[in-house]
Amino acid sequence: MNHPHASPAALPEPSLVPVQGWHCSHYFYRWNRKLLAQIDPIEKDHARQQFCNVLNDLHDRPQRLQSFIISGHKADLGLILMDPDPLRIDRVHQRLMSTTLGQALEPTYSFVSMSEVSEYLPDKDQYAAKLIRSGEDPNSPTFQAKVGSYERRLPVMLAQRLAPEFPSWPAMCFYPMNKARNVGANWFLEPFSSRTEMMAEHAQSGMAFAGKVTQLVTASVGLDDWEWGVTLWARNPQFLKDIVYTMRFDSASARFGQFGPFYVGYLASPEAILEHCSI
Repeated sequence: MNHPHASPAALPEPSLVPVQGWHCSHYFYRWNRKLLAQIDPIEKDHARQQFCNVLNDLHDRPQRLQSFIISGHKADLGLILMDPDPLRIDRVHQRLMSTTLGQALEPTYSFVSMSEVSEYLPDKDQYAAKLIRSGEDPNSPTFQAKVGSYERRLPVMLAQRLAPEFPSWPAMCFYPMNKARNVGANWFLEPFSSRTEMMAEHAQSGMAFAGKVTQLVTASVGLDDWEWGVTLWARNPQFLKDIVYTMRFDSASARFGQFGPFYVGYLASPEAILEHCSI
């Protein structure tokens, strides 16, 4: 709906491309073994190649795409895709389902979201004010060095949140989450300063896993059933368990976190997925 006071010249052109950030989608699938058995054995080699070609195709490919073997009965394989164009992302899913093997591929879960910069990520001035509140002397060389270092790191941090590179680490887990709206524990009624403090504590807990785990938090408010999606990549599956357990004790999680289903997977090429699943 147009704002009655908005100037047409000030409005962005209609577009599927976000003003800031990229679209992100998670897809999870399960093989229907009965339907797989109905595929002509003579066609199997071609069907496997056709499946792999969709995920390996470099033409009109999303900017980011990873495929995973999913552990447990929730799914057999999963995809994470990111691109400025949501239809380029969904096209991969549609092409996959239209293959011969796609006839036996059952979607079990999907999550639609967008990358964003957290409102709790301080800019240079907010970071400087935080240092002063912690007792730093704004006239000291140490203070100036810290602010200068943060200012240089900030563009990299913003880029990693809006258009992140996916790490080639072997283990991944994904889960959707909400912030609670319970009586006495309603995140959205908390003052911004209180929420900022809790998120800073949460971030501090995560920093203990630097180099072991990296995360992508995407926003699904207005796009899916949950408010945010969290994707974690780790150098070792144990680190996934360790970081989630550690961060559960933070107020942001302990008091306000509500979590959906967890999907854990292991990075794999399309060919490796088919071999693992005995297709």
